[in-house]
Amino acid sequence: MAHDTTIRTGTATTAPVRPGASPARRARRTRQLAAWGFLAPVVVYLLAFYAYPLYRNLDLSLRHYTVRSFVRGDAPFSGLDNYRTVFGDPSFGPALLHTVVFTGVSLVFQFAIGMALAVFFAQNFRLSATLRALFLVPWLLPLIVSASTWSWMLNSDSGIVNAALGVLGVDPVNWLTSPQWSLVSVIIANIWIGVPFNLVVLYSGLRAIPDEIYEAAALDGASGWSTFWRVTFPLLRPVSAITLLLGLVYTLKVFDIIWIMTKGGPTDSSTTLATWSYRLSFGNLLPEFGPGAAVGNLLIVMALICGLVYIRIQRRQA
Repeated sequence: MAHDTTIRTGTATTAPVRPGASPARRARRTRQLAAWGFLAPVVVYLLAFYAYPLYRNLDLSLRHYTVRSFVRGDAPFSGLDNYRTVFGDPSFGPALLHTVVFTGVSLVFQFAIGMALAVFFAQNFRLSATLRALFLVPWLLPLIVSASTWSWMLNSDSGIVNAALGVLGVDPVNWLTSPQWSLVSVIIANIWIGVPFNLVVLYSGLRAIPDEIYEAAALDGASGWSTFWRVTFPLLRPVSAITLLLGLVYTLKVFDIIWIMTKGGPTDSSTTLATWSYRLSFGNLLPEFGPGAAVGNLLIVMALICGLVYIRIQRRQA
């Protein structure tokens, strides 16, 4: 027979005490509810601005959309036809090559220049903080301002770059209108914009390295280059890896700079997958939403593969 857990005090009767409702359990439940309360806005944000757009982009790439079907929402399912269209398009090969070259060259120079500047500013000389702040200007400017500035500087007729080359006796270069130089031009602009990010992250990593390690290297007679190569660079490997990964993901999707400066031309000489995707979806009188979404999904897959490679490398080094 179950015991009566009702407690009587005089004429007052308290509520039944449940055996499982201990103060510790109630406190644990309260903490869990509070945790879910703090987590809920993040989950809603991720679902609304990441999961749903990804789902819609995947749906776009698997259906045959026209302007009418896009508005009415009755586009027929086409499977992988849009991907076959993209892979069979003559523009796919050059766009992929330009994307690889644009991303690879930008990452190498952004990282190398950012590392050199980080080592330079780590010396803690006078005006170091002021100069570091000035180097952040390209990172703080809106991309449309930076791209427009570079378009003016690289203008064939009135650009300051050609004016400087003329002073040196070099013939003017058609930076933005020549198929040989258009991709180089947008790469230069993108390197200039991305250097401050590498500088900030790598400088923070350098400041986290204890001074005692450098003192020990100096006592062992290590030169400056030997200290950097055998001490600084290995200790910065985790920071360098995440810097390169973030730079890779950002550079793969660069659109603003290229579109403002060259619009992917002339003759598709600076077209990347990002600009090609935009042009397919919105750059024609008859937009091709399906192929455009398919190209965008290819960029997502490329970034995802790079992220998985990074995770695998980090696990092996752990």
